[in-house]
Amino acid sequence: MMNAKHGIALAALLAAFAPHGAQAKATAQAAKVIIERDEWGIAHISGATDADAVYGMIYAQAQDDFPRIEQNYLVSLGRLAEAEGEAALWQDLRQRLFIDPARLKADYARSPVWLRALMTAWAAGLNAYLTDHPEVRPRVITRFEPWMALSFTEGSIGGDIERVPLSQLEAFYGKRTVAMTADERGLIMREPLGSNGIAIAPSHTADGKALLLINPHTSFFFRAEQQVTSREGLNAYGAATWGQFFIYQGFNANAGWMHTSSGVDNVDEFAETLDAGPDGKPGYRYGDKVRTLRKTAITLKVRQADGSQASRTFTTYASHHGPIVREEGGKWIAFALMNRPIAALEQSFLRTKTRDLASFLKVAALQANSSNDTLFADSKGNTAYLHPQFVPIRDPRFNWQAPVDGSDPEAEWKGLHTIASLPNVINPANGWVFNVNDAPWNAAGPDSPRAADYPAYMDEAGTNARTPHAKTVLGARRDFTLDRLLGAAYDPALPAFDRLLPALIAAHEAAPDPAHDAPVALLKGWDRRWSLNSTATTLAITWAETLWANVAEDAAKANVPVYDWMATRASDTQRLAALGEAAAKLKADFGDWQVPWGEINRYQRNDSAIKQTFNDARPSTPIPFTSAQWGSLAAFGASRYPGTKRTYGTYGNSFVAVVEFGPRVKARAISIGGENSDPASPHFADQVDRYARGDLRPVHFYPDELAGHITSRQELVRRR
Repeated sequence: MMNAKHGIALAALLAAFAPHGAQAKATAQAAKVIIERDEWGIAHISGATDADAVYGMIYAQAQDDFPRIEQNYLVSLGRLAEAEGEAALWQDLRQRLFIDPARLKADYARSPVWLRALMTAWAAGLNAYLTDHPEVRPRVITRFEPWMALSFTEGSIGGDIERVPLSQLEAFYGKRTVAMTADERGLIMREPLGSNGIAIAPSHTADGKALLLINPHTSFFFRAEQQVTSREGLNAYGAATWGQFFIYQGFNANAGWMHTSSGVDNVDEFAETLDAGPDGKPGYRYGDKVRTLRKTAITLKVRQADGSQASRTFTTYASHHGPIVREEGGKWIAFALMNRPIAALEQSFLRTKTRDLASFLKVAALQANSSNDTLFADSKGNTAYLHPQFVPIRDPRFNWQAPVDGSDPEAEWKGLHTIASLPNVINPANGWVFNVNDAPWNAAGPDSPRAADYPAYMDEAGTNARTPHAKTVLGARRDFTLDRLLGAAYDPALPAFDRLLPALIAAHEAAPDPAHDAPVALLKGWDRRWSLNSTATTLAITWAETLWANVAEDAAKANVPVYDWMATRASDTQRLAALGEAAAKLKADFGDWQVPWGEINRYQRNDSAIKQTFNDARPSTPIPFTSAQWGSLAAFGASRYPGTKRTYGTYGNSFVAVVEFGPRVKARAISIGGENSDPASPHFADQVDRYARGDLRPVHFYPDELAGHITSRQELVRRR
């Protein structure tokens, strides 16, 4: 936990970064906000104060995609069923177990003045947009209130709350038996959640300047690309998750930050032993006493088929460990996670104003980042991998990957690990750091932290197929430039098949079958690199997907990751049978088992719907890179949909940037498709061809760079 001396230093830093009250008052009369858009539709927002800039930032986001803003807050506030009906009921209940509007309102009231000013400006910007655009009809939220910003404080896709299985929540509070879904059991092959981040030190760059790769893997169209500036020191460029007022993945003139989903274990389940309390009310054992369960009524609104709203009320329970989310073995399972909305929102915003690693670490001392690793670089030449800062201290005698005994006081969290005690990597001698949603024990090659020096709960991810790929491309040179870093990020190797294919080839050689001769020969001669024209890429991935589906149940029963089972424990019969199935499917769908990868792997966006309906008959764009599942650093997670034979991507590379830090920051970036969700907009699909080629655009960061590229200028008078 934070000591007094450290707390004083942090308070001083927060005061330095927070908007200046006197200046805010001085500029209150004018309160003009400028939105300038460049030739790609990217909004560059400027205001006198940080609050003015936030007002313009969220107004510009609403111009580009208001439905996604509302969607994110329907989810975060637990109000999705008001728009989507019964299907979203249990998702809403799960959210409301942790997100209580009454508490958020109280949190807003006790937030620092500067943070309340930003939240107030955020709500005002959204409400002004709705007033100015009466043709826009929200599904549910017709007016935003400042406290709502505290419901969605961390910009990654998904969150700790989503680890609670909905099927078992429904079983518990619906008082019926509900089987876990195949997805919850890990039987469905999903695109790996997460991102890539790389920071390269001046010692390994051609020009002696630090470089940063920003490569989030998210659902497509999840973030807006923006630049936000004020006269209070804000000047951040990058990707903002729709509806949030901070740049989540990005950079300023001196520093850059990239977040990747971490494998840290920082949520826990506690098995509560039920007993009657001294007052006769339902309780649970804790030590030699019985504590009363906290009982709360949660009422949710649910849209009906005729458009009306019905109410559903649930009596929910919680122990001091957290809300009860399911039952197992006759015990009620409480779920514990970080729930610190004020500190989380402070940390998310303040890090965008840091100037170097030292100031970034001071903001990190808020310890309100629970689920993200960070890759960092600055103009002083610093590079770093930072572990999530919210990591509870736990007794290593317990198995924290399973529910622990909630009645045992020794199982309590014992504060938080200090930042110094985390497996961070700062300025390693090898000259680079990376994370591809794997363990920190890989972050800097031979200069990485050692797993043996840390508790097991510091990581549950281990390695994946991207791990050796990243090490290979980073160890290949010491003269990185923006272009060479970009080349590394799009290197076409698929190292998963270095592990998977030898066993298939050996199986065929041990039991030759003429029907498999040609497919095996194609795979044997393949360089295991993706390309649009590669028929081997198509066959290999179709085979691997088929084998995955065929062995997933066996792997789950043995508690072995499916990918590892495929590589080491699948039988020769299973490998060869999957090859036959894959070739037959390709022939049935496309008339031949030899199909170029670009014929199958496609990008398509037909309209502004959040969930697209795909159609093979409509235009689409071939994409050369593949799912991250097979080790591709550039990720494109695609699937077949009802009525399609081609696969269409919905997840993976979305916003991508490479940044060089020097006297002047230099960057290139791309956002999949375009910046605007309206098919009539010129910025609906103007970036997709460059996206497919990995041909990132120059970023217009400085006024002199932007000057020749402004296509529109809008002046807003801020309303309160």
